[in-house]
Amino acid sequence: MALAGVVSRVTGFARTLVIAAVLGTAAVGDAYNGANNLPTMIYELLLGSVLASTVVPVLTRARRHGRKHSREFTQRVLVAAVMALLAVTVLTVLCAPLVVRVFVADAAQRQLATWLAYLLLPQIFFYGVGVVVSAVLNVRDSFATAAWAPVVNNVIVMLTGAVFVLLPGPVTLTPASMTTAQVLTIGVGTTAGIVGQTGWLVAALRRNGFAWSWRVRPLPYTWRPVRSGLPVLGWLLLYAGISQIGVAVTMRVAFDHGGVSIYTYAELLFQVPYGILAASVLTVLMPRISRAAALGDHTAVLTDLSRGARYLCAALIPVAMAMSLLGPEFAELVFTGRVDADAARLIGTAVACSTFGLAPFALVMLQMRVFYADNDTRTPTMINIGMVLTKVTVLAVSATMLPNELVIVMLSVASSLAYVAGATIGHILLRRRHGLLGFSAVAVTVHRVIWATALAGAAGLAAIALIQHTIRTPTLDQLATLGAGAAVGTAVFLLATHLIGIPEIRTARTLLTR
Repeated sequence: MALAGVVSRVTGFARTLVIAAVLGTAAVGDAYNGANNLPTMIYELLLGSVLASTVVPVLTRARRHGRKHSREFTQRVLVAAVMALLAVTVLTVLCAPLVVRVFVADAAQRQLATWLAYLLLPQIFFYGVGVVVSAVLNVRDSFATAAWAPVVNNVIVMLTGAVFVLLPGPVTLTPASMTTAQVLTIGVGTTAGIVGQTGWLVAALRRNGFAWSWRVRPLPYTWRPVRSGLPVLGWLLLYAGISQIGVAVTMRVAFDHGGVSIYTYAELLFQVPYGILAASVLTVLMPRISRAAALGDHTAVLTDLSRGARYLCAALIPVAMAMSLLGPEFAELVFTGRVDADAARLIGTAVACSTFGLAPFALVMLQMRVFYADNDTRTPTMINIGMVLTKVTVLAVSATMLPNELVIVMLSVASSLAYVAGATIGHILLRRRHGLLGFSAVAVTVHRVIWATALAGAAGLAAIALIQHTIRTPTLDQLATLGAGAAVGTAVFLLATHLIGIPEIRTARTLLTR
């Protein structure tokens, strides 16, 4: 899974560079990125949290009743999900102009975003099917194959970018000058990426030995899995609605300040270490936590919570330091020439200023899984209220008091502040419910990792200062800065972990050398 995560994030970053190169970060890039965020927003608002948060615990409990019952119940869940997703997708596509009007004020940009929304909103259906199929694979203890699915999406979108470049069209892209062929190519190609990703997952499910049979009668049998989720449905929908308030405010502020593409690309960079280092840990832990919760084994739940928190902090704290030091140079190196220099600089600045939220983000995702495993959807909704209030407040103050460039940077910073608030609230609520959480071991790990990270950061900063003082050629300066900072920082961090003694790092290093 870690290998798949690395390949997925590398190809995802390459896809981002391709899209940035062909569309830029001005009005056309903002229209595309804004429209491409709509399927995710609406999917999360209407079904995403319901599917992602309830399917794994529900299927895990069904497996306790035997293989035959589990297979039949899973078939019904799949049929119910497909029917609901199809209805939601058709309705949303019909409402595309109304959805776009909420976010985009400029008339020309709104027209382009609307046409793109018609082409991109069908992704809702395929996102949902992919989530349900992934949940079935995870419950069946199959993780690695599904982790490769995003690579399919990334490759298809990169090929789409290549086709887009070969099309005849205007030298300078604007919302009014884009040709119909260009709009169709980028829209259909992006959606085809999600279709390919979902097709890979369905094929993986079949290879796993599960035959997706449509012989199950849609009604009334599909009502049983739906009925089992009704007690938690209201809070999940409220959670999704609250989340999308935060997303909607973020997107509106981003559009008003011309920062949609910059925010999107900074967010993608922010997600790279999470996808490589944290997502695999959380994916493996979710079925374990769900099984332990279903058996009433709270000791096992807390053990996995503590173990997950230790490994997440040990992995993400040093990465956050590295991204804060090297993020600006990296962004300027890879984005300059594909977008203008000011936009590349802002992307790097946004990443560097927001990496403090990386570990809290992973922790709050872990906490949510513990609550959902207990069939508690109310508490995550309360946590989410605190997160969204934090984010909206920061953005409201920033939009009224700060200059345009700083507002764009604060889009990313506000998200990280929300993660810090969410992790804090989540820990307090878990402590009230379960008492001692075994986080004394987590505190020890965090304390040691911070010391090792501080030493590595100081050494990396010294190496960066030395390189910048001795090399004046811009591109060579950036390459040498990244290479020296990463090499020196990594070496000092590993030496410090050996001297200080951090079991989680030692275990990971042992596994990698086997």
